[in-house]
Amino acid sequence: METTTQIKAEGFANVLRAGVWKPRTRPGSFEGVGEPALAWMQEAHKETGLPVAVEVATPQHIELALKYGVNILWIGARTTVNPFNVQELADALKGVDVPVLVKNPVNPDLQLWIGALERLNQAGIKKLGAIHRGFSNAQETKYRNSPMWHIAVELKTMFPQLPIIGDPSHMAGKRQYLFELAQRALDLNYDGLIIESHRDPDKAWSDAAQQLTPKALGEMLEALSVRSKEYGTDYQSELEVVRAKIDNLDRELLENLAARMSLVERLAEYKRDNNVSAYQVDRFREILKTRAGWGKSMNLFPDLVDELFKLIHMESIRKQTEVMNQPKVSA
Repeated sequence: METTTQIKAEGFANVLRAGVWKPRTRPGSFEGVGEPALAWMQEAHKETGLPVAVEVATPQHIELALKYGVNILWIGARTTVNPFNVQELADALKGVDVPVLVKNPVNPDLQLWIGALERLNQAGIKKLGAIHRGFSNAQETKYRNSPMWHIAVELKTMFPQLPIIGDPSHMAGKRQYLFELAQRALDLNYDGLIIESHRDPDKAWSDAAQQLTPKALGEMLEALSVRSKEYGTDYQSELEVVRAKIDNLDRELLENLAARMSLVERLAEYKRDNNVSAYQVDRFREILKTRAGWGKSMNLFPDLVDELFKLIHMESIRKQTEVMNQPKVSA
């Protein structure tokens, strides 16, 4: 209650969220208080006037949350990953008029995310939104969960009316990274942020390292820059000029890529005629090393260059394999 009243006093919050049931990786970790905490949320709602939100993972959770007047439900990342679980929740929500937010699945699978939203929509839930909380890391990074912004951007592109809420707390894992991730979400025109707060973060029973005091959270939000989604007339003409240049450059990029693939076909024909394997490990390593150096000299983000040439190389191998499996044409 002290945390919620302090949040209310800061004046920035639109919704209070709390984990009543917390799915944990291993037993023995704090898994939430359960039903008694719903009464506490009722009290927080009455005290602050703010709507409250809770994560639900079973039909029983939904029944109890609605019984206690919870205003917004969300489905966690560990639940989103399982279509059977999502369908059970969708069936339990039929006929219920309540906003439901869906976190991205733990692994980077856009179709699973979309599928969960579709199951809820087919059950009659019209007030839907998505929460982008990042994805499990395949390799060590400074973040707890990799943002993989392009996946959320693709979701927004496919469903432009779908609200997307950024969850920098679960992406960061550490409070020192919250600002940069929250700002990036705002730069991408997300519709809101869900950020964890605690009156004494170091004593929190879970995820202590990623939480802020209400005061520190208020200060961080004050420092963020909120971007306008629309452009004024003064900027429109210049934007159109720049966008036209970008369009031309994109076309040139594709023309160069097509020319590269044409050379790849010639290379494949030579390999086929000389009985040489399509995949040359040393050549692939050389490409990644040299392109990384070129990209660095051009001030390009290393991960962009690395991922780009991995994709190009895989397409080159596919194209070479296709050509090499074709019969040689006799003169």
